[in-house]
Amino acid sequence: MAYRILAVNPGSTSTKIALFEDDHKVMARNIAHPPQELSAFQNVWEQQAYRQRTLISFLSENDLSLADCDIIVARGGTTRPISGGIYDITLEMLADMKSGRYGTHPTNVGCHIAFELGKRYRKPVICVDPPVTDEMCPVAKYTGIPEIRRQSSFHALNQKAIARKLAADLGKNYSDINVIICHLGGGISVGAHQGGRVVDVNNALNGDGPFSPERAGGIPAASLVELCFSGEYEKGAILKKLTGQGGLTAHLGTADCLEIIERIGSGDQRAAEVLDAMCYQIAKEVGAMAAALRGKVDGIGLTGSLAHAEYIVSKLKTHISFIAPVYLYQGENEMEAMAAGALRYLRKEEEPKHYTGQQDDNNAC
Repeated sequence: MAYRILAVNPGSTSTKIALFEDDHKVMARNIAHPPQELSAFQNVWEQQAYRQRTLISFLSENDLSLADCDIIVARGGTTRPISGGIYDITLEMLADMKSGRYGTHPTNVGCHIAFELGKRYRKPVICVDPPVTDEMCPVAKYTGIPEIRRQSSFHALNQKAIARKLAADLGKNYSDINVIICHLGGGISVGAHQGGRVVDVNNALNGDGPFSPERAGGIPAASLVELCFSGEYEKGAILKKLTGQGGLTAHLGTADCLEIIERIGSGDQRAAEVLDAMCYQIAKEVGAMAAALRGKVDGIGLTGSLAHAEYIVSKLKTHISFIAPVYLYQGENEMEAMAAGALRYLRKEEEPKHYTGQQDDNNAC
C-alpha cells in the first residue's frame, strides 16, 4: 500500500501544498494569500494561525484528511547551519527559528504549522535538506579578510535532490559520486557534491558567484567600496543592487529570460552580450567547482527554471562539456524533493538526524 505524504512549503504570499502517494503527486495547489489579508499582520509569525486555518480549510474543502496521511514534510527553516539530510522537527529547532537569530522566513512558520498538525494527528513531521545546509570544507570558507567568511547559502533542497537523481541515472549511490549541480533560477548556485556532501558552493543569495536574473553575484571589491562611499546610495539601495535589482534586471530592465531571448531573436545585440556574459560566468563557476573536486567529476546537472531555455543550456554546454557529461533536469522540484525525502524516511532508507543547535564540523575536503 502506498504511503500518503503531505508536503507544505510557504512563501511570502502563498503556501504550496502537495499530496503524494509514494512518489506520485496526486494533488498540488498554490494557496494564495491576498495582500489585503496579509497586511493585517505585523510580521510573518502573526500569520501562523491565519495560514494554518487556510490550509485546514483547503484540505477540508477537498475531502483530504490528515488522519489518512503517513507523514507531514515541511520546507526547512532558518536555524543554525547544519549538514544536509532528514531532520525530525523538534521543539529545539522551532525555538531557534522563533528566536530570529538566524533570520526570518515564511518557511519557519510552515515548520510550526506542520509540527502542530503532526502533534494533533500523531504523525511524524520532518524537513529535508534545509536552506541552512552547510557542508563546506574549512578551506572553502576563507577569504583574504579575516572578518569576512564565505557562507553556505544555496538551493540545498533542489541541489541535493537533483544530485541523487543524477547518481541514480548513473546507476550509483549519491554517496559514491562527485557531481556539479547548477541551479539556474532567479538566483544561481553551483555546488560541488563530493561523496554525498556539498563541499563548496557559491553564496547564491547575496555573496558571490555568477550574476543571475536578479542578483549581482561577485563584484570587484574596490569598485563596490567606492560605490558604497560615493554618497549617492544608502545602505538599503546598495543591498537591493546586490539582491533583487542586480544581474539581468540591472542591465536589461527585466529578469524574464524568455523576454530577453525574444529580444535577442529580434536582433538586440546588447541583450545577447549580457545574457552570454551570465552564461560565461556560470561556466567559470562550474570550472572552479571542477577544480575543487580535483577534476574527478562524474557528471554535471543543470536544473531550475532556466534549464528550460535552450539558448542558455547550449551556451553552457559549449563551455563545460569537456569537464564531464551534462545532464538536464528542468524546473524547480522542491515539492518532489520534499516527498522523496519523506519516502526515504518512511522506508527506513535514510535515518533522520537530530537537531542539536550545533553546527556539524565533519566537513573535511
